[in-house]
Amino acid sequence: MNKRLLIVDNDIDVLDVMKEVFEYEGFEVKTLSRTDDIFTDIAVYDPHVVMIDYILEGINGGELCHQIKHNEKTAHLPVIMVSAYTNVLHSLGHYGYDSFIAKPFDINDLVAEVNKFCLSTAE
Repeated sequence: MNKRLLIVDNDIDVLDVMKEVFEYEGFEVKTLSRTDDIFTDIAVYDPHVVMIDYILEGINGGELCHQIKHNEKTAHLPVIMVSAYTNVLHSLGHYGYDSFIAKPFDINDLVAEVNKFCLSTAE
């Protein structure tokens, strides 16, 4: 079974690049530029890992992460927070994410980090 990655980022260009990179690496990838219901998105797609940008439309990624990590049905999911605003993110709180990647990032480091979580969660 392929590793499934759900990526939420408001930058369409970043989503396109990430989708291409991870599909090349053998992942199934679902990208969202926004979400009105992260729990429905997770239930429908059933990802092994969720990657969330901090800056999103309507809600910050930290709050989405917090919701995922504090829901008994989704708390087990690894969440990787991605942001160019590292100082802001760190000053506002941890939100319960499993890993943090600063933008700009090295693609190889990003893939290695996601793979680290997929090895323990992929069926």
